Amino acid sequence: MKNIVIGAGPSGRLAGLELGRLGEETILIEKKSLGGTCLNEGCMVICALTDIARFLNNSHTYENLGLIKGNIEISYSEIVKKIKETQKIIHKIDHEENTSQNNHIIYGEAEIINNQVVVNGESLDYKNLLIATGANPFNPNIKGIEHSINNKDILKLKKIPEKLNIIGGSIIAAEVSNIYSSLGSEVNIIARSEFLKELDAEVKEYIIKKMLKNVKIHENTETLEIKREKTIIKSKTHGGEISEIEGIAFIATGRSPNSKIAKNILKSDEFDKKGAIIVNKMMQTKIKNVYAAGDVIGGINLTPIARMEGIIAARNMAGYSSKIEYNCIPQSINLDMPISFVRTSKKANDINDKTKDILIPGSVGPESFWKVLGKETGMTKASFNEKNELLKSITAISPSSISDIAYLSYLMRIGENITNFDDFIEVHPSTDVFFHIMKYI
Repeated sequence: MKNIVIGAGPSGRLAGLELGRLGEETILIEKKSLGGTCLNEGCMVICALTDIARFLNNSHTYENLGLIKGNIEISYSEIVKKIKETQKIIHKIDHEENTSQNNHIIYGEAEIINNQVVVNGESLDYKNLLIATGANPFNPNIKGIEHSINNKDILKLKKIPEKLNIIGGSIIAAEVSNIYSSLGSEVNIIARSEFLKELDAEVKEYIIKKMLKNVKIHENTETLEIKREKTIIKSKTHGGEISEIEGIAFIATGRSPNSKIAKNILKSDEFDKKGAIIVNKMMQTKIKNVYAAGDVIGGINLTPIARMEGIIAARNMAGYSSKIEYNCIPQSINLDMPISFVRTSKKANDINDKTKDILIPGSVGPESFWKVLGKETGMTKASFNEKNELLKSITAISPSSISDIAYLSYLMRIGENITNFDDFIEVHPSTDVFFHIMKYI
């Protein structure tokens, strides 16, 4: 009997690699293409388009400074074509990587019937089963929702939309708004409550004024109806005013777990209110040999988290006891400069201890030198516990923030005291935040 992994996104693919590395015979089943949402419809597509957006915005900056001249023409169809060509190359690499660990890959849609996995008409027994079927965009209950698009449709668009109304106040809403406003679309963000509510006020203000200045943001606004080329909204702060905004509606309101496949083997109380599969810290369901990982279990929908969950599940499937912890998870928003942030849980520090905040401007370095003249070099905000000198949270807007915050999140997880940062030597030139933190403390 074999281990079976259903779904080959970040969670399932990494679980397959780990099982293979541990000498476990594994079948990996994928309905469409290896890589999951991240590669095919999500993170990597956003990264590819953000690269183009950054290039265009940088070229406008250089032109305004009188450094370069000339018009740039955009071919959206060619961009889409090249993204798809790149995805095919990565699909091949992912396939070869897993088969090199002796994983057997089956392409087809799986079902679970009578405690067997059925795919392409074949019934398979399993020693352990991992459900890593991911999630789909969540469609809110809005009249005319069928006229909207979401991240699955980005590579289906024939041209850049003239006007785009993004419904949702999340990170993906910010990233998509940056891409299409940079490509020339007139963009609105319609947030039911607060836009980017996970960020501190100073950081959010910088993003809106400096990085999304060509995007109109409607906070505390309800979407009443979606039409083919129009969105009807109601303001909650302006006397319930109802208005119409022209443009295609783009839904960015979160994710809905693809957990239907587990309905035949798990009881109703083994799913949460949103339909996510409930697991313990070993990624195990209430059925001892059935595991779940990635977006299908809800929680933090991030590729690194899905990978970590897949690896933890694989180790337990192979008999190596392992548990997951979620403290100090770094996150980012991919705009012209990345915004990266991490915070501890309240348990990590006594909430009654005094907290000191540090707010400093971004430094000059690669990818930020020419932003000095426009006063757009970013910023860093850090909070630390004055009693034990442990970092509680940090947010950085800088070209190097993604790698900086990843390492800082590790130091926060292991409880490293900030006075020991003196031993850190940065690579120069860079825009890292470590030196700034030490200097201002």
